[in-house]
Amino acid sequence: MSNKLVFATNNVHKLEEVNAMLNGAFELLTLNQIGCNEDIPETGNTFIENAGQKSWYVYENFEMNCFGDDSGLEVDALNGEPGVYSARYSGSRDHEKNIDLLLAKLQGVENRTARFKAVISLVIEGKEYLFEGIVEGSIRHERSGTDGFGYDPVFQPDGYNITFAEMSMDEKNAISHRGRAVEKLVAFLKENS
Repeated sequence: MSNKLVFATNNVHKLEEVNAMLNGAFELLTLNQIGCNEDIPETGNTFIENAGQKSWYVYENFEMNCFGDDSGLEVDALNGEPGVYSARYSGSRDHEKNIDLLLAKLQGVENRTARFKAVISLVIEGKEYLFEGIVEGSIRHERSGTDGFGYDPVFQPDGYNITFAEMSMDEKNAISHRGRAVEKLVAFLKENS
């Protein structure tokens, strides 16, 4: 297996997080770097479907081994919203607007349990492998912290009294949903390389 892998993203934050965990074991290429400028469809109803759409799209159109991820926030009191719509919950990709909408919908709601879920679909030589990571926590009433992205300023993981946005990248990667999924991916890649 080549040590080059396409990560089906152009999200710099995700790339930094995953690169930090791979620790140089693989050379990650982004969609831009392989000349994929199309908007890969994300029309699935689940994280698994969306992650698979990305990795298969790259594998079939660029003939390169690839992994794609889909992740999001599931809030129990909102029946799992925002779920697969996490990145564009407010109708835009504006993190602040997404958080504002979430907090507005949770106004006066006592049950604030939530989880971040990430699914990675890895397609190698035409076979798909899936890796999932989950971190349980709750939604704060207001933002706290300046690091991270997305819902990090309002998500407090179980067992901590700070949000993801108050953690260093290393601290967050050690317990995050994407961190847990990537750990499984890295273990698999090292075993099979």
